[in-house]
Amino acid sequence: GGPDPGTSGGTGIHEKAIVMTVARLLERELVGSGRYKVLLTRSSDQFVALRERVQRARAAKGELFVSLHADSHPNAATRGASVYTLSEQASDREAAALAARENKADIVAGVDFSDKPREVASVLLDLTQRGTINHSRLAANLAVDALQRRGVGLLPRTHRQAGFAVLTAPDIPAILVELGYLSNRYDEQLLKQPIHQQRLALGIMDAADRFFAAVPPSEPAPAWPVPRPPVGPGGGAAKKA
Repeated sequence: GGPDPGTSGGTGIHEKAIVMTVARLLERELVGSGRYKVLLTRSSDQFVALRERVQRARAAKGELFVSLHADSHPNAATRGASVYTLSEQASDREAAALAARENKADIVAGVDFSDKPREVASVLLDLTQRGTINHSRLAANLAVDALQRRGVGLLPRTHRQAGFAVLTAPDIPAILVELGYLSNRYDEQLLKQPIHQQRLALGIMDAADRFFAAVPPSEPAPAWPVPRPPVGPGGGAAKKA
């Protein structure tokens, strides 16, 4: 947002405009259901640093963080949506490069355990992050399945992992949804179409509904692996009202 337009498509459309439109559609659907309270990390054309986005979500006591993006790729034939969760090591070279581009704007957010002994703080942070990452992976798999059910074209190996700074809140499950590639002519045209934007928003909402059905609001994140639901091939915080 603001002076940072993000990726630009061949017709001149900016990433910041696409993601803001989809975010507002998603907000409307979530709030309209009467089941959610939604906080957009930005509600106008302004720049919000990565660390600040995470801080705003934590301050609002968000229970699911969704970061929306529209990327570009050196290979113009690459197209399709994908969903990322946090990983210390990127799942592949492409994911690592994408995370590096996103992270250059800011530093990773941290957690204040200053009132705890170092050893205790380390264990607490590790347990919190482990449970949060498990819930994030569940949300990502549900998002992949929901987007496919809505007819959204997906990138192969749709659920990926990378070290995105915006996904680092240790206590809020978080996913990053790449809506498509503005470097691809077909994806660019789709991302500009209201019907496709609505399809994306409804897919993410479907995933949120299924996520909170599996993980009741305010339930502490478990520190054990969460089974993955079956999936097909291929920035805001929400709080259950």
